[in-house]
Amino acid sequence: MTTNIAVLGSTGSIGVQTLDVARKHNIKVHALTANKSIGLLEQQAREFHPELVAVVDRDCAKKLRIALADTGIAVADGEEGVREAAHINGADTVVNAVVGVAGLMPTLEAISANKNIALANKETLVAGGRVVKEAIKKHGVKLYPVDSEHSAIFQCLQGCPENSLKKIILTASGGSFYGKTKKELGSVTIADALKHPNWSMGAKITVDSATMMNKGLEVIEASWLFDVPDEKIDVLIHRESIVHSMIQLVDNSVIAQLGVPDMRIPIQYALTYPQRYESPVKELDLSEIARLTFARPDEDTFECLALCRKALRLGGLYPAAANAANEAAVGLFLKGRISFLEIPELVKKAVSGFSVDKTDFTLDDVLRTDALIRAEINDIRR
Repeated sequence: MTTNIAVLGSTGSIGVQTLDVARKHNIKVHALTANKSIGLLEQQAREFHPELVAVVDRDCAKKLRIALADTGIAVADGEEGVREAAHINGADTVVNAVVGVAGLMPTLEAISANKNIALANKETLVAGGRVVKEAIKKHGVKLYPVDSEHSAIFQCLQGCPENSLKKIILTASGGSFYGKTKKELGSVTIADALKHPNWSMGAKITVDSATMMNKGLEVIEASWLFDVPDEKIDVLIHRESIVHSMIQLVDNSVIAQLGVPDMRIPIQYALTYPQRYESPVKELDLSEIARLTFARPDEDTFECLALCRKALRLGGLYPAAANAANEAAVGLFLKGRISFLEIPELVKKAVSGFSVDKTDFTLDDVLRTDALIRAEINDIRR
């Protein structure tokens, strides 16, 4: 169990719940970061009294310095400040809850400082999987998944003999628009997309869930985390969000991890592994749930899942391109500049229309591809 952490993205949903776990188990917090939410960040800083807080927005950082002047807590700013938080002395584990590809550099920074990683930022492995895995091997650190699905797989694999895994089965809630036709999706609004049936998440991830992009990104992440190819990763729609994922073994036994839809279970397991402790999450009562349902995803209507699979099979920089296109497209959608169905259209352009087929790539190649795809999409939609 870790007793010293830094939390990147502490004011988001995962960050707030991480601090809830830290509070319950007296885990020392050495650094906190946020993008702009300095009101909540100040509250967190005063409660946990870290050595450092970092704010990406420099103007907000100036205001926070004044607000925390009486505490002795250092305030850093910009992306450099987040990287400083990622390698802060004292923390042995960095919880990366940053949204988007912005989480890649802090992950690598933490690894280079010999920190273990509790990873809630799936884009780290989607865009830079090979680079990250090489860094982990070089520095001999551990990476623990925080996403509920990947944590479930990680938990199910405990005690399984080597070479006994037949396939991974990721479950998906189906998001806000499960069962809708493409015609119906043509008129959905931003507010509609943000009505997730089970989980309380940030806007970007909620939209990703609605497009099924989130599950596509998780397929790519699972491939890197568990060293399995695309054809050994299944996806099932499970509307109740009680079975968080499953594995099938070579004897066709299926092992599943179940729990109420509360992220504090996978967060706590990432921080306390391999131990189990009492959690702040309520007990699962299956008699109350009564029924659990499963169905195949509609990849013709929700194309993003299939597009991510294609990017994974193509390899190289294609997953980074798909992710960049999605981040740019979701940003445009949330600003009301494109329709919901234009999100998969733009991801398709990145996977099929841009030349990003380099296979022997570096971190700089990942970052250049990300910037190129974003610029192309913003240019297309001007």
